[in-house]
Amino acid sequence: MPRAAEARLAEAVGLTASIGVMIVHQAIHPLRARRPSTLLGEGQVAAVGQALVEQQAGLVIVDAALTPVQQRNLERAWKAKVIDRTGLILEIFGERARTREGALQVELAHLDYQRSRLVRSWTHLERQRGGFGFLGGPGESQIELDRRIIGDRIIRLKRELEQVRRTRGLHRRARERVPYPVIALVGYTNAGKSTLFNALTGAGVYAQDQLFATLDPTMRQISLPSGRQAILSDTVGFISDLPTQLVEAFRATLEEVAAADIILHVRDVAHPDSGAQRADVHAVLDGMTEGPDAPLAQDWRSRCIEVLNKADLLGGPEAVAARAGGGLAVSALTGEGLEALQATLDERLAAGMVVEHLALVPADGARLAWLYRHAEVLERHDEEGLIRLTVRLSPADRERWAQLA
Repeated sequence: MPRAAEARLAEAVGLTASIGVMIVHQAIHPLRARRPSTLLGEGQVAAVGQALVEQQAGLVIVDAALTPVQQRNLERAWKAKVIDRTGLILEIFGERARTREGALQVELAHLDYQRSRLVRSWTHLERQRGGFGFLGGPGESQIELDRRIIGDRIIRLKRELEQVRRTRGLHRRARERVPYPVIALVGYTNAGKSTLFNALTGAGVYAQDQLFATLDPTMRQISLPSGRQAILSDTVGFISDLPTQLVEAFRATLEEVAAADIILHVRDVAHPDSGAQRADVHAVLDGMTEGPDAPLAQDWRSRCIEVLNKADLLGGPEAVAARAGGGLAVSALTGEGLEALQATLDERLAAGMVVEHLALVPADGARLAWLYRHAEVLERHDEEGLIRLTVRLSPADRERWAQLA
């Protein structure tokens, strides 16, 4: 779904401001054709150069993917540092990563991007290093050495991230033994996922009106109206034209989405590009279903519930629901619509459960306590010497109950 140029510019400004860069000039430059050497036309390059002189600026953010040659030529023409969209997002991620996993993922993505920038365009890259061993020879140039060092580091990082994935898998299997269903929050960056996470869990996760406020995955246990327990997972926000390096690097983080029983797609319904943002999130999730090692099943949409957040900006959940024609309208900020969301989660989780009619003797307190911890007790009748229960269990808990009998 195409975006308005003004909306793209506003997003780029938000991304730039989120890392503390002061913006002194912004402009939209329509392209008739992409020039291989500079992306922009000669007149546009000159116009930006003039603005740099007038504003005395030393950094230019180009909201597009630049080739290494385009970046080099623009830096030469403008005599300023040039960062493209991919580089900007990597800068943000590098600043926001807090956990070791997040730091590893960001470094891997950054090195992969940096390796693509190693072109024969700066003089220090032409220096030759002496040969090794008995053969001698011309040796390797600085650029080849840099590329090899980066390549070695990437191999080590991938090995460490694989260990992170294994650890995450062990944690997931431990949760399955509990087992609590997992509800994963996904959505475009700044859609309000962390605010909703805090509203549902009472947690104090960092939540600001800021792009990519959450980078590292966070999980908390929640209680639904029925008393059923679940685990809520907050994940990194998506964005249009997500750098391919980051899609792969954050695969471990997004695996929490793949393992979820329910996926809550949180949308900023008040954003003018809400429809386009929805398409971007769907595109990333669809991409996770491709390939032999795809972490996400093709039927992910059947587990997805759309949450239309920030309804308070459009007159409240009822007004949004009447206009949207689908999804659950809520305001994570004011709490409106959250009861309906929790009830829907309860219903969806109960749909895959089975109802059992059981009879226990009063002395069987351990098994009775187990049922109250792991099942939803629908009815209870205490008779003389007998307790009759109607309970609702997940298939996994039903098997565990059979083993306890």
